[in-house]
Amino acid sequence: MAKLVIHPECIEDPQILVDICPFGAMEVTDNGLQINAACKMCKLCVRKGPKGAVTFEEDAPKPSVDKSKWKGIAVYVDHVDGNIHPVTYELIGKAKEMAEVIHQPVYALFLGHNIEEQAHKLLHYGVDEVHVYDYPELARFEIEPYTAAFADFIEKIHPSSILTGATTVGRQLAPRVAARMKTGLTADCTILEMEENTDLSQIRPAFGGNIMAHIKTPNNRPQMATVRYKIMNAPEYQPEETGTIIDEIINPEKLTSHVEVLDIVKKPKEKMIENADVLVVAGRGVKKPEDLEMLQELADLLGGQIACTRPLVEAGVLPATTQIGLSGRTVRPKLIITCGVSGAVQFTAGMDHADTIVAINADASAPIFKVAHYGLVGDLYDVIPELIIKVKEQRKAHV
Repeated sequence: MAKLVIHPECIEDPQILVDICPFGAMEVTDNGLQINAACKMCKLCVRKGPKGAVTFEEDAPKPSVDKSKWKGIAVYVDHVDGNIHPVTYELIGKAKEMAEVIHQPVYALFLGHNIEEQAHKLLHYGVDEVHVYDYPELARFEIEPYTAAFADFIEKIHPSSILTGATTVGRQLAPRVAARMKTGLTADCTILEMEENTDLSQIRPAFGGNIMAHIKTPNNRPQMATVRYKIMNAPEYQPEETGTIIDEIINPEKLTSHVEVLDIVKKPKEKMIENADVLVVAGRGVKKPEDLEMLQELADLLGGQIACTRPLVEAGVLPATTQIGLSGRTVRPKLIITCGVSGAVQFTAGMDHADTIVAINADASAPIFKVAHYGLVGDLYDVIPELIIKVKEQRKAHV
């Protein structure tokens, strides 16, 4: 890390440096001239101050890792009781795509108990090797034993890159593993690109979606990233199995957990907007909570669900599970109809992969029309009732 170093022997009048700093970062204390937290590293004190009074010094660069010792792209298999989360297949598809660039294998890391049958399912999606840790201690997700097994896999196989779904489990597990391996982790990536030298370009929205951050960890291995569900494309299921299953062995003592699980209460099943083929989205243009009834009617007619933007969640109109966007859910329906949604980047980043986007907004210059496939300029209170009538007419015509 770069830093400014003060050399008192080169300073006759500290006030000169105090006056030079435009941020008030130079101050005279009982211990002499000091640089406080207001410093912006503008280096004006170096250029304008007395010669040698302040120098800009950078730490010696970290030695580059031997990339030849790290090969392959690994995907963590996210599951509950052996039921594999669909994000796993999406990540396998992306891993296969990137592996073609560097001509390296794709691994799947499967942690659990009695998961042999489920492990074979992964071989229908083009994985080269499925590394299975099948132990009673891994039957349910617990952070300590799962981290130990994950780290054991990395130390044995040395994968160059690791992809993990940004699920409830993935968001706990990936950071802990990254810290254990002293490497970097980029969360909620929307774009992943592999370079021929095996460096992984990880791109994600930053500063509320106003910019796209391009992140690399060229001096560390493995490179780790989490990716939200519905961002990548899953490969097609193949009738024949390809690849191999490798049963990994680890000392069970390493799978000890210091947290005792007293009980597990199953959560009631809920209809998740991520799984809906059709979504009708309410935005700021919806004036009153009771007006959601007509949007719900349209959603019901189309066999879909209702969703919303962040302001409606903050107002308590709809639950957070229905919010789309960077701070909500990422969706990829066949059809999405936005009603009174302006189209801020924080929202569109969560739905712009939909097959068909229909936007309804009274403002013809609303940003939502830039991502929409079809745009209807008009008051949603006029357009939605007309749409409902048209859908009902179409249904009667096909009866």
